[in-house]
Amino acid sequence: MAEYRLAETEARFADIIWEREPVGSTELVKICGERLGWKKSTTYTVLKKLCERGIFQNERAVVTSKLSREEFYGGKSRQFVEETFGGSLPRFLTAFIGKRKLTEDQIEEMKALIESYREENG
Repeated sequence: MAEYRLAETEARFADIIWEREPVGSTELVKICGERLGWKKSTTYTVLKKLCERGIFQNERAVVTSKLSREEFYGGKSRQFVEETFGGSLPRFLTAFIGKRKLTEDQIEEMKALIESYREENG
């Protein structure tokens, strides 16, 4: 299972890969030099670290994701709810909404989402 945490620079690096994959490792080094000011060794060190964490893979000098951006951030969100709210989505929503008023459209959208899950799991 992937670790759903990225430092700021790791997140910028991950975005480069997600935007351009599949990307050759030589091209990735060049892009990271231009956009992040990294040396070749830094790029390969960070890539290796994120590959070990199950987010990316580097096979035959081609870098691809093992988790899409959406899968990664979805997992990060689920991990946050689990760690912070004991896995309780209602507790998370209560804290997230706080004293704000939801619009009628937001309420209807949430109802529709709940109904679609009820039908899928029904």
